[in-house]
Amino acid sequence: MPDLGPAPLDARLANVLGGRTAGAVEKAFGYRTVGEFLEHAPRRYAERGALTALDSLAIGESVTIVAEVVDVRERTMRARRGSILEAKIGDGKGLLTLTFFNQGWRTKDLVPGARGIFSGKVGDYRGARQLAHPDYELFDRDDPRATADPESEEAIRFSRQPIPIYPATSTLTSWQIAKSMAIVLDTLPDVPDPIPGRVRTRLDLVPFRRALELLHRPEKVADFKRAQDALRYREAFVLQTALVQRRIAARATAATPRTASPGGILERFDATLPFTLTEDQQSVGAEIAHDLAADWPMHRLVQGEVGSGKTLVAIRAMLTVAESGGQSALIAPTEVLAAQHLRSIVKFLGPDLAGELRPVILTGSQSTDERRRALLAAASGSSRLVVGTHALLGDRVDFAELGLVVVDEQHRFGVEQREALRTKGVTPPHVLVLTATPIPRTVAMTVFGDLDVSTITGLPSGRAGVETFTVPLAEHPGWESRIWTRMAEELADGRQAFVVCPAIDDAHTEDDGEPDPEGDDAPKRAPATVLATAARMRTMPVLADRRIEVLHGRMTSEEKDRVMTSFAAGGIDVLVATTVIEVGVDVPNASMMAVLDADRFGVSQLHQLRGRIGRGQYAGVCLLVTAAEAETTSRERVDAVSASDDGFELARVDLELRREGDVLGERQSGGRSSLNLLRVVEHADLIVDAREEAERVLEPDPQLEGHPALREALARRLDESDAAFLGKN
Repeated sequence: MPDLGPAPLDARLANVLGGRTAGAVEKAFGYRTVGEFLEHAPRRYAERGALTALDSLAIGESVTIVAEVVDVRERTMRARRGSILEAKIGDGKGLLTLTFFNQGWRTKDLVPGARGIFSGKVGDYRGARQLAHPDYELFDRDDPRATADPESEEAIRFSRQPIPIYPATSTLTSWQIAKSMAIVLDTLPDVPDPIPGRVRTRLDLVPFRRALELLHRPEKVADFKRAQDALRYREAFVLQTALVQRRIAARATAATPRTASPGGILERFDATLPFTLTEDQQSVGAEIAHDLAADWPMHRLVQGEVGSGKTLVAIRAMLTVAESGGQSALIAPTEVLAAQHLRSIVKFLGPDLAGELRPVILTGSQSTDERRRALLAAASGSSRLVVGTHALLGDRVDFAELGLVVVDEQHRFGVEQREALRTKGVTPPHVLVLTATPIPRTVAMTVFGDLDVSTITGLPSGRAGVETFTVPLAEHPGWESRIWTRMAEELADGRQAFVVCPAIDDAHTEDDGEPDPEGDDAPKRAPATVLATAARMRTMPVLADRRIEVLHGRMTSEEKDRVMTSFAAGGIDVLVATTVIEVGVDVPNASMMAVLDADRFGVSQLHQLRGRIGRGQYAGVCLLVTAAEAETTSRERVDAVSASDDGFELARVDLELRREGDVLGERQSGGRSSLNLLRVVEHADLIVDAREEAERVLEPDPQLEGHPALREALARRLDESDAAFLGKN
């Protein structure tokens, strides 16, 4: 038995399994250490005595099933040399055929009555389900537990023993993983538990080492359930500890306090507003003002519905910083949105304050002279409000006194991009993150755990709102013509409209859109495209003489700005676009939107898109056009948006419909902080409890000097890139 040393979970897997097997594991999953491998949890469990319902298997599905060999036959192929071995396996209700070419030797172990685990991709041959060249492992018929009296206690216990079914690959099967896991567990000594003993006692959690054993080698169903409970809490506790620790560290960093003065810029600005701030805007503004006045950097996330007034809240924060001579940088994900922000800021400020604060924009497509002037304004401090895209991150961009960084739609930016802007301050600037994608509390605690979260739920008065309808072409293909007739009616009333498509043309899908959720059940068909849709609309008699233009990510900055300016001024009737208009585009006269192939977008994205209309005095109508069949996940997403305009309710639905990886967003570092057993919606109460316990531990001991097991678990769970990810988020 190998000696795993003082830190057995950090031992190299090759020292336990041997180089060949460890190499296969690393190639398949990237695991190099014992601890990483032990976190590879079974995705489900089968019972030896429980056969799989074969008639429920879907064609094309990759499956691992428990079944019994019913019949075996070998026949010579007619068209070419060789033989085909066909073994039928059954569950008492249905049959599945295993097919092997030129492997007659398998008749020695594939005999009627043999039971085992079979793994492969379900195919169809002449109307019958089959697995071609599947992997399999038969249960050992010589095992005394398997051959004992069927009525004996030992045989019954053995028949009920769960079989772990692991996430596997074509080169590393579930049972090969199980065998390797058994070798690792046989060599693993006791390991310290990062969860404090008082917490384990309160929650009745099994110790860490015992949980690993019960997860991978359960004797009964209750075993792996207890293991999952303990390991799930450990996962939440370690992650929340990391986030709370980062929050404590941030508050230990010095920053320049920023406060507004009586009669100063902020007070002058508020006096010019033609409306009263909503209750939420006032309360969130007070929270931001409190943060800015502290001598440590603000790290606050403001989330709110589309059109709830987050931009106004950010402007007021920037003006507070400007009063003390500080500068603010607002970074947006697209040039369209950056330009929109600049127009909104100038409009809000009015000519006097705009002349005093000199807001400028910096983007990658500016002319040399424009860029030089903007760079000089930022570096000299003459501009106290700088708006831009990723161009703000360049080495040549300097600030005289950067006091606040505002990140709009933060999920569009990588960690290193945000950090590059934050480090441009002589002292760490305050950071304000805006998002129009509502985030349930436990997601915010997990994804943005080191940020304070503020929420704006109310909408400003004067918004007419939007009615949303699903246009189900699968059931009613004739309804498509009504889309364009309805649009013509809106245009006849002097309104304007959007048409949104998932792709630019047949070769280009817009790269700032949201990808289809993994495992989707929508039929694969060509998406509606901007260029083809616009061309078709121009030939429609019902839209004759209407001004129809396009907007997409392949256009130059000047082209995009020209189109948006013309649309905002009423010079364009219908704008056919990709998701480039998803955020920030504000045209109060736009009252209709048709989203083609709406099932190709996520719930939150559809909600964002719909927020582009109904922003003025005219009620909006949004048509979500889909060919997805009823009762598919694709259709459920579309119907959910039609049924509710509550962004927070839709966020909850979104999480239920989407895979967990999407919940946390794409990891933009190389580490392994993705969730394993933890689900942020399903286990909300557990996350809240773990957060409170992490705060209880860290408050008296922020460096975890008295909790070495937790400190080691933290270091193991978060490699260098993960720690940077959490620190920079």
